[in-house]
Amino acid sequence: MGNIISSRIRDDRKVVFEVAVDYDEAKQLQGHMDKIHLFSLHNSQLEANLSQRGKNEATKYFLIPRQLRDELKFNGKVQCQRIESASKIMFIYMVDKSEF
Repeated sequence: MGNIISSRIRDDRKVVFEVAVDYDEAKQLQGHMDKIHLFSLHNSQLEANLSQRGKNEATKYFLIPRQLRDELKFNGKVQCQRIESASKIMFIYMVDKSEF
C-alpha cells in the first residue's frame, strides 16, 4: 500500500503526485508506467458479497451491488487484474464503456 508524499498542479490543470509504494507493489506494475489509476481504500463505501456455486463450490462469483448495476451490459468482455499486498488481495475489474 502506498502514500502520496506531495502534489502540485501544473499550468495545464494536471496534478503531479509523488507516490511512495512498497517495492513488491511497484514490481507488480511489471514496468508499465503509463495509464495508471489511483484509488484509496477509504473510498470504498458499498459492501459487496462473494457467492459460491457448483460442485464442491468450485465456481466463485463477485456480486455487483444493485447501486452499481445501472447501464451494465452483462455479456460483454471484462478485464480483470489481481493485486496482492501483505494484508489484502484486490481484484480490479475493468468494463469498457464503449461496449454499452
